[in-house]
Amino acid sequence: MPTEFLMPKLGLTMEEGTIVNWLVEDGATVSPGTPVMVIETDKTETEVEAAVAGRLHRAAQLGDTFPCGAVIGWFLGEGEDAPVRATPAAVTASVSAGAATATTATIASTSVAAPPVARNGRLFASPNARRVAVELGVDLALVGGSGPGGRIVSEDVEEAHARGPVPAAAPPRPTATPQPRAAGGGAVPATVAARQLADLLGVDLAEVEADPVERYVTRDSVAKYVRERLQALVPAKPAAPTPTPAPSTTSPLLQTPTEVRRMTGMRGTIAKRMHASLREMAQLTLTMDADVDAVVADRARRKASGAAPGFTDYVLAAAARALREHPIVNSQITDDGIALLPDIHVGLAVALDEGLVVPVVRNADRRRLDDLSAETTRLADAARAGRLSMTEMEGGTFSVSALGMFGVDAFTPVINPPNVAILGVGRIRDDLMLVDGDLRTTKRLTLSLTWDHRVLDGAPAAAFCQTIVGLLADPARLD
Repeated sequence: MPTEFLMPKLGLTMEEGTIVNWLVEDGATVSPGTPVMVIETDKTETEVEAAVAGRLHRAAQLGDTFPCGAVIGWFLGEGEDAPVRATPAAVTASVSAGAATATTATIASTSVAAPPVARNGRLFASPNARRVAVELGVDLALVGGSGPGGRIVSEDVEEAHARGPVPAAAPPRPTATPQPRAAGGGAVPATVAARQLADLLGVDLAEVEADPVERYVTRDSVAKYVRERLQALVPAKPAAPTPTPAPSTTSPLLQTPTEVRRMTGMRGTIAKRMHASLREMAQLTLTMDADVDAVVADRARRKASGAAPGFTDYVLAAAARALREHPIVNSQITDDGIALLPDIHVGLAVALDEGLVVPVVRNADRRRLDDLSAETTRLADAARAGRLSMTEMEGGTFSVSALGMFGVDAFTPVINPPNVAILGVGRIRDDLMLVDGDLRTTKRLTLSLTWDHRVLDGAPAAAFCQTIVGLLADPARLD
């Protein structure tokens, strides 16, 4: 009988996925392990493989978003046909429109919503925007997209929720409208949402002023143009009382900016998670110096005979072993209390051009130093190439973040929830020390430990850091 092809759940936090590419044709025969499609989650894009052999019958299209466990197709055996059933509805997508207050015979509604921006006939919205829309009860068909190409992002959904419900607009005319032309003969630069709204309202885009920040005509530009035209036609009325808007959480601009970069995608996720981390935890940071002459000598010896671990690998290995001796640091807060976790999975922060990712070294305390080093190299390379899977970025119980390569001695790392601590690693420097009245030089680095004071106090935090320092003084113990 046909085998259902379900939207997979690739991580503990994954709730839904968006199909961004089919890797095999509809009706193609596949075997177990064959990459079938690429899906996008709120964290990354990843390939999905066929679990069984059979003839693939696709029941979803590019751009569709489905909750985990929803049927997106079937694998059919010889002579089998796909069941006749409705496919799960894609999570309603977002695209809001500018409202136009209508009091004339030609426009009868009080506000006008732009038709949804579509990709391959499907609504074009980010997975996080779809999730926020479900949580807030927002109809994404009435939300406008401010992302690239008119893509709806979560901020658009939140703004639509704050504005309140907007009446739905009539569907756009099915006939194609020629691209509007600028005064010089070229096409007017405008988003898909702006073109659709202009087509719906019969607006010439060449008459609409471009957004001063985006430098092209947006949906809001069209809506503003329509409102101004209507205000010129309708006699002024006493303004109805409006609720006082919530005060802005940001300061007014000090200057006219040269550019405005929206905090969306990875940057937006990092901003929200780090702000929530500082808001919800009682975070403190201590610093402690570690003498690493023995580490430098051990690495030089290994390098002479082949590949050598990086200095951060030594610190990561020492932290993983210290977590065994201090299990309270390898924990998380739950509704029932402090949960001590049996397995030690250490995340390593990797900087990318667009933000920061934290791939996870699993069972780091059980790995030899050379094996751990090979794994961190593999994960870092995969992160920079955009090939990390969801499972490689989830499940970390502690994190290590290094800034020593930028000349930083000490800093205040922010805990990655739901962890209760994170270790920062500074640069290796030459320090002077007094031994029996003689000045000597030594190699040192500074460790910066941030911990959640709700879980442990300063003394056990310092003891944990001291254990790491002791292990770095005797790197043979790391094997």
